[in-house]
Amino acid sequence: MSRFAAPLFAALLVAAGPVRAAATATATAAAEPDRAETLRSAYTKYEYRIRMRDGARLFTAVYVPKDAAPTPFRAGAAPRPGEGARYPILMTRTPYSCAPYGPDRYPKAIGPSKGFEDERFVFVCQDVRGRFQSEGTWEEVRPILDAKGPKDADESTDAWDTVDWLVKNVPGTNGRAGIWGISYPGFYAACAAVDAHPALVAVSPQAPIADWFEGDDFHRNGAFWLPHAFNFYSVFGKLPAGAKKWPERFDPGTHDGYRYFLSIPPLSEVNAKLWEGKVAFWDEVVKHDTDDSFWKARDLRPHLKAVHTSVLTVGGWFDAEDLFGALSVYRSIERTSPGAWNALVMGPWSHGGWGRSEGDRLGIATFGDKTAPWFREKVELPFFVSLLKDGAAPKLPEATVFETGTNVWRRLDRWPPANAVARSLYLGARGALTWEKPAETGDAFDEWVSDPGRPVPFIDWIDIGMPKEYMTADQRFASRRPDVMVYETPVLEDDVTLAGPLKAHLEVSTTGTDSDFVVKLIDVWPDDLPTPDPNPSGFVPGGAQQMVRGNVIRGKFRRSLEKPEPFTPGKPDVVDLSLPDVFHTFRSGHRIMVQVQSSWFPLVDRNPQQFMNVFEAKPGDYRKATQRLYHDASHASRLEVLVVPQGR
Repeated sequence: MSRFAAPLFAALLVAAGPVRAAATATATAAAEPDRAETLRSAYTKYEYRIRMRDGARLFTAVYVPKDAAPTPFRAGAAPRPGEGARYPILMTRTPYSCAPYGPDRYPKAIGPSKGFEDERFVFVCQDVRGRFQSEGTWEEVRPILDAKGPKDADESTDAWDTVDWLVKNVPGTNGRAGIWGISYPGFYAACAAVDAHPALVAVSPQAPIADWFEGDDFHRNGAFWLPHAFNFYSVFGKLPAGAKKWPERFDPGTHDGYRYFLSIPPLSEVNAKLWEGKVAFWDEVVKHDTDDSFWKARDLRPHLKAVHTSVLTVGGWFDAEDLFGALSVYRSIERTSPGAWNALVMGPWSHGGWGRSEGDRLGIATFGDKTAPWFREKVELPFFVSLLKDGAAPKLPEATVFETGTNVWRRLDRWPPANAVARSLYLGARGALTWEKPAETGDAFDEWVSDPGRPVPFIDWIDIGMPKEYMTADQRFASRRPDVMVYETPVLEDDVTLAGPLKAHLEVSTTGTDSDFVVKLIDVWPDDLPTPDPNPSGFVPGGAQQMVRGNVIRGKFRRSLEKPEPFTPGKPDVVDLSLPDVFHTFRSGHRIMVQVQSSWFPLVDRNPQQFMNVFEAKPGDYRKATQRLYHDASHASRLEVLVVPQGR
């Protein structure tokens, strides 16, 4: 397994079934049987243990082109005639292993794509502190220290110390360094931009973690992303210090996630009863059920200030894990570092799909072209070549964003587009979705019973994890349920393009004291527009309800993620729910739909619908509740959007 592909492989390993993961690894090996030997012939591998300022030594594998100069870079020194070429450093820092270990053992890939290996860089992979062959104590999303003494270390100082050592000691470098990474390594790349080393001139956080309570990976507005966290930590959380290989994956004994997660012990008891107490971080999650100091210390956004290195943040519109992180990292740097070269790329991809797929489809959604190879060749590689080899600013726009629906790339000078206009889609009587505010007076509402014993499923096929295809899945199975409220426009006469963040403003009540609210934005296809190929739930002949965006909020956090409040049973209240950005055109002949519900299982853990620490809920705590969504002149529930005028 390539160290650089390790985060992607790990995601497959823990989120996919064992058969699917094994098939992926086998297919990759068969497709590239000679890659390791090709790299061996072109690069010399070195292994170092680089000492950090606090004394911990971090394992670092370095791959130097064979025609590189034999001496380290020295600032101001003139090149010697015939001494060989000099190459920039391109590094990734990972908790997923820099295997294979040993100076004579080579992986099948050492960069973001084959184009980088052909272009030639000094490639570096480092096991982060406390993982695999690196010393020190491992800590999940290690907090960035606000104040540092000379021997205080965090992920930003580890990156600084590593770059400093590399440019002074590795042969054949040109004195410039870049860093990239997807998912957890994307977090480490973003950390490197904090008080960056002067030699670090190019940073590309890709699907980075920004905040684990508000919007990334394991929580959405306080609601717990159950199968994703469970499957990930059942392997990742049990890795011992000094390991050279992964522990065996946990076997739930079934592929039916809906039934399995209804049957597991209370979440506070999962670690002890299922994992022999070996997953310490699970217990931390259970303990910290609000956005307290534990989670705030792990929020990267406040530390992304005065950034002076160039940053290219990359994300996918259909990333089920860290869509929030990509948009948040870009926005944080844009807000606090106006002088920085800071750009955004958003494509029609699942988590890491730009690095490992063709990017031409996801589930029932098709995108008209192979968008991922285009990105790797036309955006990612030029970004690093310009800064690291040419020493020049990249010739890339502020935002390179893919518009789904029309399936075209847009090059914009800002995100969201400057000409986007704020409008509202109002949820109305008899399932109407209109641009006009309702005129009805009195308490007009829709009502449903939310039963934690029969929660609304998030997919209509069998899976034990969080399949990436759920992000574009057909929602007709949900719209048929009585506990899902459906609102829909008439057939559109003209295209409607939404660009940027969404906010659902819901006027609701519940007979419980807590409740989840899920909002989904859906593109309803015409009945004569069939899906070209079968998707995981089977052939769709036409009229699909393709999800474009969905999100959830645990209702007790409606005013504050830090200080939850109970609902007063039966009393109307306001719930504002932010949904991550979209860039989607609803074509003429389609409809726009919004669905509202109070469960999304097992994607989100069940809410007992009582004000309490949900992680500690016992079977007897889960109770039915009657929900109302109001849509009259005084209680205008709506989806607030940004609309791009046609003709632009």
